[in-house]
Amino acid sequence: MHTTKTKEKDPSRVKEHLKAIEIADAGEPAALELEDTDLGEVEAVELVDTRGLAIPARPIIIQASGLYEWRFPVIRGPIPIPVPTIPIPRLAGEEETAVEEAGEVDRAGLVPLFLAREELRLDVDGWYPQMVVSGTIFSGLTLRVHWVANLVKTAVPNTYQGNIWYRDGNASWMPYTTVRLAVTKSWFPNLRKVIARFTGGGAPARTRTYIRKSSAFHPVEFEYDTVQGTAKVTQINTGDHPNRPASLPVQNLSIETVYRRAGFDVSKGADTIVPLSGAGANARWSDMEMHDAMQVHWSRFADKPQWALWVLFASLHEQGTSLGGIMFDDIGPNHRQGTALFNDSFINNPPAGDPAPAAWVRRMQFWTAAHEMGHGFNLAHAWQKALVFQGKGPWIPLADEPEARSFMNYPYNVAGGQGAFFADFQFRFSDGELLFLRHAPARFVQMGNALWFDHHGFEQAETLPGSAYTLHLRTHRDGTYYEFLEPVAVELKLTNTSSQPVLVNSSVLTETGAMTVIVKKRDAPARQIYPYAQYCFSDDRAVLTPGESLYAPLRLAGNLGGWAISEPGYYTVQVSLKIGSEEVVSNPIEIRVAPPRGYDEELLAQDFFSEDVGRVLAFGGSLHLEPANNTLRSVVQQLGTRRVARHAGIALATPLTRDYKMLVIDGAAAATPLEKHFRVQDAKPDAARKQLDQALFKDPNEAADTLGHIGYRSCVEQYTRFLADHGEPAAAADSLELAAKTLKTRKVLDSVVREMEGLRASYRNNGRGRK
Repeated sequence: MHTTKTKEKDPSRVKEHLKAIEIADAGEPAALELEDTDLGEVEAVELVDTRGLAIPARPIIIQASGLYEWRFPVIRGPIPIPVPTIPIPRLAGEEETAVEEAGEVDRAGLVPLFLAREELRLDVDGWYPQMVVSGTIFSGLTLRVHWVANLVKTAVPNTYQGNIWYRDGNASWMPYTTVRLAVTKSWFPNLRKVIARFTGGGAPARTRTYIRKSSAFHPVEFEYDTVQGTAKVTQINTGDHPNRPASLPVQNLSIETVYRRAGFDVSKGADTIVPLSGAGANARWSDMEMHDAMQVHWSRFADKPQWALWVLFASLHEQGTSLGGIMFDDIGPNHRQGTALFNDSFINNPPAGDPAPAAWVRRMQFWTAAHEMGHGFNLAHAWQKALVFQGKGPWIPLADEPEARSFMNYPYNVAGGQGAFFADFQFRFSDGELLFLRHAPARFVQMGNALWFDHHGFEQAETLPGSAYTLHLRTHRDGTYYEFLEPVAVELKLTNTSSQPVLVNSSVLTETGAMTVIVKKRDAPARQIYPYAQYCFSDDRAVLTPGESLYAPLRLAGNLGGWAISEPGYYTVQVSLKIGSEEVVSNPIEIRVAPPRGYDEELLAQDFFSEDVGRVLAFGGSLHLEPANNTLRSVVQQLGTRRVARHAGIALATPLTRDYKMLVIDGAAAATPLEKHFRVQDAKPDAARKQLDQALFKDPNEAADTLGHIGYRSCVEQYTRFLADHGEPAAAADSLELAAKTLKTRKVLDSVVREMEGLRASYRNNGRGRK
């Protein structure tokens, strides 16, 4: 903390000045930025550290950047007679601007003024200025057009001009091609303004006067909830680790400050430590549990887009240390409003020999939180910016930034690895990302609005000649015929076709951020598959020798864009995978979906092809989405002989195989203080066993057919672990033996059969075979 000495005698002014000093204590730049404070002129400032160390006096800067607004004046009573304009107070030494105020008359006649308002976002100073101005025109409750222009300074002080290069909406509301801005700075916030003159485009010139509203471009609220026993890392000291840029200021830096510097007015919700009541030693989280926790939390939000983001700090995902975070999307009516971070994952493992391992861990935890929250603002990964498909691409043409030192790049992806990344990392977003956050249409950025990766699509890419990889898309069944309602599952196979060993990320086929999946129904537009969650994996490298392959399942059922494969007909599926700087494109496969067999199937389809059912199937079950579970129960009861019933039975039974952690929020109304805790619903072994036996072993060959080989093996091994954990190792061994024989007859790799037989033998040694 600092004290202050000043010649300012007004106690209220000194109080406001002390508020500015707090900005410096929070690690702001050497020059204090007085934003929206009414100070009057301060002749001199001397800061004295509480320890008695003198700190040099620093100049006070009035920042021009921020949000400005024009509103059509509402006139009540007789129209007033114009009077001479009162001169506007200016800062000492400030010259008159070259743009004259032409009044509030829209001389072009282009915009109906009744109930009209306009916003202008000026970005010419402060943190990381982009030299850009953007604006939005509203009429009534409707957004008419959003525009963006690049700026350059003119010879006249505080004056800028540039060309309008982007429009979103009805362009006739903004036909102009150039804009010239005169900025008025003042100690008095209500006198700060921007006079904008729009010209070109064949329309008569138009002048607007915008009054300053805020130093930030958008508001946002963060809420951090922490699972009991887990550390919350939302602030670090940038000087704790020696591997840092020489120019990086040493300061206490918070996530809120990172996003304030990105242009947001950050406020904080009520952070909570969430007890794990009765959870025992099970600190690992499944996708089902995380998904349901966010369902419960987000039910507290209004059914509309909001500038609000929820972050849950947890310990470890059941996938293990390779998964550092998840950004869940499309929960209920809201999009991109929550993320989960796993502090005991790979981000908790510093490199061998690191000079400051504890500082490295905190920095990685901080980076992961800011990264996953960036997805909440609809930011793509640094290497995904140029993706476009079927004319739907980024909000503007973008170039990939694989070497960017940005929160949205993976540290281990750059040349030289994480050491090289952090040696140049300034704890910021790239200029292109800041342009998006500050100046893209708000619906692209705001939580609860556009889908994640909307306006960051897919570009048809061709595999480079001489590529070391082949990506093969296939099914393990006779042909590619699927029953009506049957969730479509296929398999990916990535093969090293070169003559040399290659290093690839072991999760390359499961990390959705590196993969683009396209589904096209015959005689219909193509659609891209957007997964329900984004995962942040560690860079665990695997060596692929010549001819060796990696395998992974690919589910093509429900996704953020709805069910891409649902109606009867023919579909073509193709996948593009980014490995390093190369796009590897798979073969296309054609899938046929059969017509329904009867009225029952047609009736169930109306409820089955829903967002909630898609999520339950994608995450392997839910104890929260009860309407979707009721639909799946109807499927099992009415269509028990159909393949879809196996998928439904597995999704219903899987949550019953574990002691299931559920978030509970006590508080009847939004205004009531919330009490959150996790409680555990005990496993129900008998119910789970009955349903899984039916789905996996009544006809194991058909089960392997519809689930796919990898999916079937995964379900069986999860089931047998459940049996062994509940005192039935012999039953687990028998189930594995039957599954291994089934897959062997289907000609899976011998290594897969051996691994399953080895697991069966370990169970057999602990019990007798069941009758």
